[in-house]
Amino acid sequence: MVGKVRDGVVRVSVLLGICLALVGGGALAWGQLRAVASHRADGDPARGSYLQDPERADRTAADVLDGIVSEGEDRPTDAQAFAGTESGSDPSGSPEPEPVRWADGGWQPSSPLRARTAAPEPTIGALFSPGNDWDSDHHCSASVVHSPDGDLIATAAHCVYQDGFRTNLAFVPGYRDGKAPYGVWVPSSIDVDPRWTRSTDPDHDVAFLRLRRPGHPGERLEDVTGALAIRFRPRLPLPARLVGYPNDTEQPLDCYNTARAEGPTQLRLDCADVPNGTSGGPVLTDGHTLIGVIGGRDGGGDETTSYSSWFDDSVEALYTRATGGH
Repeated sequence: MVGKVRDGVVRVSVLLGICLALVGGGALAWGQLRAVASHRADGDPARGSYLQDPERADRTAADVLDGIVSEGEDRPTDAQAFAGTESGSDPSGSPEPEPVRWADGGWQPSSPLRARTAAPEPTIGALFSPGNDWDSDHHCSASVVHSPDGDLIATAAHCVYQDGFRTNLAFVPGYRDGKAPYGVWVPSSIDVDPRWTRSTDPDHDVAFLRLRRPGHPGERLEDVTGALAIRFRPRLPLPARLVGYPNDTEQPLDCYNTARAEGPTQLRLDCADVPNGTSGGPVLTDGHTLIGVIGGRDGGGDETTSYSSWFDDSVEALYTRATGGH
């Protein structure tokens, strides 16, 4: 496996090839380069924020629904779909189960330590980027986290900002086999740490996006899917699980192991077969508590190890900014 870092490496290589072709008069290459540029916006890189144009976001949702995914109502019907979520409730009205306390036992590392296909969950989904930007239909993963306005997801900064903020993003929670059982959601704003926009600092490879659902004014994401709790400054090691959507499959995968510190600024979880597309996917403890997103060092990891920027004070400050705290 090239590793979860390969998104950026491949894109840089392709752009270099296009530039060389341009020198030789490649009109087709020029068109491709313009197509990629059309899906980027400067936003406010000094602050690390971007306010999405609503019409552009609506077009993205329409593009996703035009032959890529279809909305359906084949949602899970029992409370298991929302087991352990920290807010929200099962639409059927069933009581919300208590979260699983992994620290008290009841979990086991994957054996062997390889990712396996997992059932989709409403709080975890795939990030799509339709259009000619050299990514597959879904290129990253993300998860719904609890917020005051119930509209927030967490992912990796490299999934949403590379030489500009991506303008063609859409989130499909619970995605599987071309279905969007909880709808298609698009950003109204994106927030990353300015140290990422300035120098792609791997210690700040975290992003928060506020979302809305076109055609459904007033609907809150968290009310539809439930939400994960988020824990800042987690004390490692911790029993953990990672989840993500490989960009060449139509269902998620997961893996269990102990999350450990990799120096003072990174979290690591050793597990093989976690490929490209899983970037931005959640690292969870206690069942449904977010302690990381796949990214950070080496763009997220290699054949045997996944990383996350450690959720330190700066990530908490970013969360506060994204949720309108200041």
